[in-house]
This record gives sequence, C-alpha cells and structure tokens, in this order.
Amino acid sequence: MSGNRFQNKTAVVTGGVSGIGRAVALRLAEEGASVIVTGLTDEEVNGFSVPFDSIQARRLDVTDPASIRGLTDRLESLHILVNAAGIIQRDGKEFELEGFAAVVDVNLHGTMRMCVACHDPLLKVKGCVINVGSLFSSFGAAHAPAYSASKGAVVQLTKSLAAAWAAEGIRVNAVAPGWIRTAFTDSVSQSNSRSKAILDRTPLGRWGQPEDVAGPVLFLASNEAEFVTGSVIPVDGGYSVV
Repeated sequence: MSGNRFQNKTAVVTGGVSGIGRAVALRLAEEGASVIVTGLTDEEVNGFSVPFDSIQARRLDVTDPASIRGLTDRLESLHILVNAAGIIQRDGKEFELEGFAAVVDVNLHGTMRMCVACHDPLLKVKGCVINVGSLFSSFGAAHAPAYSASKGAVVQLTKSLAAAWAAEGIRVNAVAPGWIRTAFTDSVSQSNSRSKAILDRTPLGRWGQPEDVAGPVLFLASNEAEFVTGSVIPVDGGYSVV
C-alpha cells in the first residue's frame, strides 16, 4: 500500500482519543490525512498527545445535536468518517431501562447522528463512512444486552445507509472487532480464566491490538475499496468462525 494514500484528504474519527479510534487516526495521519479526533471530556481532549500536527483533538458528545453541529458545521468537505465512539455499562446496569437507553443512544443513535450530520460534507467529495461494530454484532452478550443490541443495529444501519447513499457516491462499511486489548477490555484481559477462554476459541491464538483493526479500516477508506459498500469485515482472529 502507498504511504500517502490519504494525502490531501480529511477525516473525522469519533472516539479517536483512545483505543481503536486512536490507532486508526494515527495510521490515517501517517498516510497523509488531516484528522480530527474526538473525545467526550475536556480531560480526554487535553490529554491527547501524538507526534502529528495533522491530528487535532476536539470535544464531542455524540448524544448532543448541538455538540455535533459545532463540529460538522466547520467542515466544508469530508473524505472519511470513522464512527468509533462507543460505551458499555457494567454491573448489570444494561438490564435497567435507563442504562440500556444510554448505551443505545451513544452506540446506535450517535452513529446515525454523525452519519446524517456529515452527509453533505461527504457528498461534496464522494467520501466514505466506516462504522465500528463488534463481534457482539452477531453474538448475544449475556452481560451486556444493550451493547450487543446496539452493535447489531449498527451493522444493519451500515447496510441501510450503504443502499441509500450508493447513488450519491458515498460508501458505507463497517468493521466488527473481536477481543482487542484496550482500556475497554481491561477487566477481561487481566482475568487469567476469561482471557484463556477467549484465546482457546480464537484460531490465531492471541488478543488483537488496536492496530489490527486500523488496517482494515484504512482499506475500506481507500481507493482499493471503491467497489465495496455495505460490507462488514470481522477483525477477530477467527473467533466468529469456530
């Protein structure tokens, strides 16, 4: 792959101050893109540090239309939107309606809000969207019904927007990460028994790294994927095929 595939291109990566989003932003910048990453709090944004002047961090709440407009109204055009912002509620909170609704509002409604708000800037340059699903887009999650339901819906939203916007030249795809080592999965990766169960089921025999997800995202954002839309790429070391 070329080292400057995204020269003179602009990208927004929600949730890009950490984890998978951060890895994606770094790879985009390495290949020439100007990138806006977002975090929910001032602390996250102010604490974001990377060796690229081409990456800017801004505060964004994907549940707040005014916050979204504050970001997207400044965009004249947009080549790449990566929706990586997401949450999970622990300790049974997703079984309470308030907790369930909060997760769906961020993971599903937030993704839709960003897609709609970025439609016109994307249209100007025939840009693309990459949504971040999950292995739980396909599997039930006994501990996290809202997370699983929202990520399943993100996949269907991806396919629906791909069909709706194809005639306008906007491609919409998704990745479905498996067990990736981030702060999001610390409680699982640090448990020997739970980690062993995951590794025993994963054909490639290891945890994924955020960079493992960044590669497929960049492929979907690139010219190499010009005839790809409505697709969902599992990035799970084979977990979903056994």
